[in-house]
Amino acid sequence: MTRRFSVTVFVATLLLLCMALPSLAQARPTNDERDGVFVHISHGGDNPHRLLMALQMAATMAEGGKDVLVYCDIEAVKVLTASAKPVTFEAFPSSVELLERLKKLKVQVLACPTCMKVARVESKDLREGVSVAQKDLFFSFTKGRILSLDY
Repeated sequence: MTRRFSVTVFVATLLLLCMALPSLAQARPTNDERDGVFVHISHGGDNPHRLLMALQMAATMAEGGKDVLVYCDIEAVKVLTASAKPVTFEAFPSSVELLERLKKLKVQVLACPTCMKVARVESKDLREGVSVAQKDLFFSFTKGRILSLDY
């Protein structure tokens, strides 16, 4: 009976170890690979809290040493024009202040080209520091893992 119990405990321990190995073996970035944060923003002046929270989070992550890419579509592309009025909401800095901060932090801010067409925004209308999105940029902004935040 004791031997049978020992074998059962051994097999159970082996099974638990095998189940835990995949999570222990997840790829960790090396010293030259920083993790990246992909911030997806769909709202603009229609929901200032979501817009400004996303821009604030992008700035905070960049200041914390993360690679950051901000992708704006739907209503958010309207905020990216040079002529856009600042969006404000309670305790947040304005959209203009946050976009300027992101530019100084060298964060890539991208606008969806199809959403730009729908909003009748041309690339020449975009504020300095904002680019039209190209698919290759989604895969090249970081070498580490990618965390995605959706606003």
